Amino acid sequence: QVQLVESGGGLVQAGESLRLSCVASGSIFSINAMGWYREAPGKERELVALRTSGHSTNYADSVKGRFTISRVPRDNAKNTVFLQMDSLKPEDTGVYYCNIRGYPTVDARTFSDYWGQGTQVTVAS
Repeated sequence: QVQLVESGGGLVQAGESLRLSCVASGSIFSINAMGWYREAPGKERELVALRTSGHSTNYADSVKGRFTISRVPRDNAKNTVFLQMDSLKPEDTGVYYCNIRGYPTVDARTFSDYWGQGTQVTVAS
């Protein structure tokens, strides 16, 4: 069973930084991408940052130049992804979710999405 555990959220002042971590355990045959999404109050969940297995990255326009996604090579059957968030703004407030998209087994014909439980980020003005 795949389990994703996020950490690193909290309450900060505008302009400060936070680093989110996500540790994924369990067996996934092939990972297509790892990413971070956020859900602000009253809004739909949106993509914040994505890193593909080919090492390309994609960021929401609102966070470009301020956020950086990185991934630690797989170690002991665990995959770890970070989100470094600098120059935080009040509009960055929300629940941040870690996501893995991949093929669970060698014979899987479609990919699966795995989600963490979310970590709250609050940026005060």
